[in-house]
Amino acid sequence: MDFRINRGSGIPTYVQLVLQVKQALRRGDLAPGDRLPTAKDVVGALAINPNTVHKAYRELEHDSLVEARPGLGTFVIRSLAKAGMAERVALESELARWVGHAVATGLDRGDLEALTAAALDAEFGYETGEGR
Repeated sequence: MDFRINRGSGIPTYVQLVLQVKQALRRGDLAPGDRLPTAKDVVGALAINPNTVHKAYRELEHDSLVEARPGLGTFVIRSLAKAGMAERVALESELARWVGHAVATGLDRGDLEALTAAALDAEFGYETGEGR
């Protein structure tokens, strides 16, 4: 797993790490038994404080998603992937076509994020979890 940090996002670095692991778990890119990168590897790749990585991994452990095994590393113990993720390839292909079409019409990332947020809010409810 390769982490990315957006230093200008205003989101704490450890939270970005946690969110990326959770997204990978939802997509099925990480599965039970997979080992997360060592704190040393993450620190070396991102030039961040080791405590930041430890804090992220502790939060994931608190959420019962990973387990630290002394001398071995941190391992995924629970997936967040749902049955619908079996359709992932088709969905990603359809989404890529949609994004390509939107960009071709002149929309930028911010425009697409706004459209996507509006569609998600309509489907699931705005910050309430209510919806279909």
